[in-house]
Amino acid sequence: MLYSIRAKLIASFIGVSLVVGAFSLVVGTHLLDRTVRNEASMRVSLDLNSASELYRVRTHTIEVALNVTTLGYGFIVALKEQDSSDLISRLERMTDYASLDFAGIVDGKGRPLCRNRPDAVLGRRKPSSNPIACFALEKGGSVSGTFALSREFLMEENPQLAEKARVDVIPTPGIQSKSERAVTAGLALGAAVPVVNEGEVLGVLYGGVLLNRDEKLVDTVKGTVFHNEEYKGRSVGRASIFLGDVRIATNVPAQDGGRAIGTRVAEEVREHVLENGERWTRRAPVIGDWYITAYEPIKDVHGHTVGILGVGVLNEKYEDVRWKVLSVFIFITALGMLVAACLGCFVAERIIRPIERLVSASEQVTEGSLTPDIGPVSGGEIGLLQKAFREMVSAMGRRRMESQNRLIFSEKQASVGRLAAGVAHEINNPLTGVLTYTHMLLKRKDLNEDVRADLRTVAEATERVRKIVKGLLDFSRQTPPNREMVNVNALVNSTLALMENQALVKGVKVKFKPGENLSPVNMDRSQFQSVLLNILINGLDATKSGEGITVTTKDSDWVNEAGQKGVEISVSDTGCGIPPENLNKLFDPFFTTKEVGRGTGLGLAVSLGIVQRHGGSIRVQSEVGKGSTFTIRVPLDGRVV
Repeated sequence: MLYSIRAKLIASFIGVSLVVGAFSLVVGTHLLDRTVRNEASMRVSLDLNSASELYRVRTHTIEVALNVTTLGYGFIVALKEQDSSDLISRLERMTDYASLDFAGIVDGKGRPLCRNRPDAVLGRRKPSSNPIACFALEKGGSVSGTFALSREFLMEENPQLAEKARVDVIPTPGIQSKSERAVTAGLALGAAVPVVNEGEVLGVLYGGVLLNRDEKLVDTVKGTVFHNEEYKGRSVGRASIFLGDVRIATNVPAQDGGRAIGTRVAEEVREHVLENGERWTRRAPVIGDWYITAYEPIKDVHGHTVGILGVGVLNEKYEDVRWKVLSVFIFITALGMLVAACLGCFVAERIIRPIERLVSASEQVTEGSLTPDIGPVSGGEIGLLQKAFREMVSAMGRRRMESQNRLIFSEKQASVGRLAAGVAHEINNPLTGVLTYTHMLLKRKDLNEDVRADLRTVAEATERVRKIVKGLLDFSRQTPPNREMVNVNALVNSTLALMENQALVKGVKVKFKPGENLSPVNMDRSQFQSVLLNILINGLDATKSGEGITVTTKDSDWVNEAGQKGVEISVSDTGCGIPPENLNKLFDPFFTTKEVGRGTGLGLAVSLGIVQRHGGSIRVQSEVGKGSTFTIRVPLDGRVV
């Protein structure tokens, strides 16, 4: 069964579907994985752009609030007159409006005038290390951006700010620990606006937002960019702000359930973003979960990289999407294999069924049946095979019939031959005596005319019997051919000369169309001349006066069973023709259509025997009322192999 065509076809269908399915699965998985990752990376990169824009908008909001405050005429008057209560009131309103963590005013030399804190009025002190105001004085105009603020400045502004800015560094899994135990500096979004009156710098208004432990900005990113989307009870999007490589603001959950403040960024991210100043987007672990992350450096107003802004999208969502699609791929592949197996069974059955019928028909032919059942003829190559098998069986039937006919004919010839031999030995001697004594009696002078007429009748009848006996002897004797190389055209010419007078007497015109460069044939000249004479005389008998006989010779393309080429001699007449029912009897011994006394019915039988002993054949084509054609084919070697 494993080696049957059915099994091979089914295995081929399954094998092809398996190979195609596996290839499609591998390629599809690769393309799907790449597409999903590219889509996630593109999305998180766009999310980082949005977060960066929110970061800049927050900075711009601080600058706008400061500019609006300095534009009021009352503010300029209060600053010029150094009205502390009025200035502090304005600072408080501005701080509440812009949600600032710190704000203050310094004079034209950088000395603090007031701040929004309990001991807001400071009086004139020595200039402080205020990086925001000092940068505005140095630049001579408004400034805004990111500032890295020292603990001293924060303590000077407000001790609570310094306390808020302190972030204890927490050991992060997978990241090498450093000696630094806490971050005390602050990362702030700030702005400063110089106040100028009649060309004189009256002071600088500054303010800002401390990002350390700030939840507003990162949660705004989460709500605005990620729409607070959740997956399996967890937020899909996260945002973090780093001072150096330490998270100072984030909504990434810590292992204890809070926010992962104080954890470090991965070493690879630190190297690419902090050290090289590059943007980095990749799948990475973030505090116990895998995220598709994107980071970009945060630069201060001097262009120095001081921190990192990062966002991430939960990787599990994309992995689940990928596995769902992959599961569909696998299901389709398995379904395809199942369909291929069913299709293979169906096609195999369609192909095998007619073949099985042919096998069964072959067995029937082997058992002797020539009408096997091969079923309906299919299309395509199987149908051609069925038709060829049917033609083969038909040909076998025809050949069997021909063989049977030849066998019957051979048996008939053998029987006639044996009969002829017996008749020849038993009748020939007495017949010769009868004929001799009859002629002797006819020589007597004393016989009256009636007796003489009777004796002539006896002599004629005896002569006829003698001819029949001679024909039987010729038929039974089958004299071996005396072979020589014969020019067939010359043989035909000499034969036609022998019957020329008979044709002239009857008024029949005989034509000869000799073939050019005819190959010589190894044959018995005398025997073949008798064959031609026999056929020509039969044609002359069947042809009326005024009609004709045509003899044609040519090299034949015919090949006998031994593969020998030969010569073809055709004798065509325009006589009465032979009825179809007589065609198969022409070469039977004693069969004749001539009148009694004009033929013995042995001429064609003897002629066929001569031709067959030369390895040839005689073919007859005839149509009643139009004539007959006898075609003699004989191989060049002229012998039976």
